[in-house]
Amino acid sequence: MKVTVTVITRNEASHIGAALASVGWADETIVVDSGSTDETVSIARAHATRVEVREWHGYGAQKDYAAGLASHDWILSLDADERVTPALAAEIQALLRNDPPARGYRIPRTTWYLGRWIQSTDWFPDYQLRLYDRRAGKWTASRVHESLELRGAPGTLRQALQHYAYGSISHHLATIDRYTTLAAEQWLADGRRTNAVETATQPVFAFLRNYVLRRGLFDGGAGLLVSILNSYYVFLKFAKLWELQQPRRGGVAASGTPRPPVPVGKPSP
Repeated sequence: MKVTVTVITRNEASHIGAALASVGWADETIVVDSGSTDETVSIARAHATRVEVREWHGYGAQKDYAAGLASHDWILSLDADERVTPALAAEIQALLRNDPPARGYRIPRTTWYLGRWIQSTDWFPDYQLRLYDRRAGKWTASRVHESLELRGAPGTLRQALQHYAYGSISHHLATIDRYTTLAAEQWLADGRRTNAVETATQPVFAFLRNYVLRRGLFDGGAGLLVSILNSYYVFLKFAKLWELQQPRRGGVAASGTPRPPVPVGKPSP
């Protein structure tokens, strides 16, 4: 079974070359860019089989469009800030030597942060459903945290995908701010509502889940910081939803149709 790797991008010049180099073993690589103003497209054209520039239509729509350009039905959807290790590549190639028993596969993902691979908190194993038969899967249209809707139960791979999500704590905080806005807007559009008690208590539960239940304490200072910032993410998401619920000046209620999001190459913090 042959495989096509797809990547959606916008201003990912610092990542796209290494991402595509990590999948040089694939039968085909397709990049769909949404109007980069840096060197993303030129770098991608030096590595990928095909590069298309397309107006931003949302994460899921861009990923489905990229899959639709593929010459092969099996797709590995990769973000620009991710890398496929030789061990993961070998596992995928071995799986596809015969007809796989499942139509899609979840891949564990580990994130590089503060000089180490995080092996705890909500960040690990952080399974991502990325390897799939496009005839059996379609991406959701969520504003953030898009997911693949697969017909049938997915399988699970053992080797991890590497994630270089944040260049610094400042970058991490900026990403949290951007994605919590999108998440709160999605919640509002879906009819979700919150209150002061939930806004105050959910971050506490998130910290305990990350630091204690998911063993962030064993990752030292990095695990503590990730646990704190993951709980801060939860706080901002609920706080922004609460804000959106409030009447605007002049008595006009908050709308469930927010501004279009700024497109970025990677789907989730």
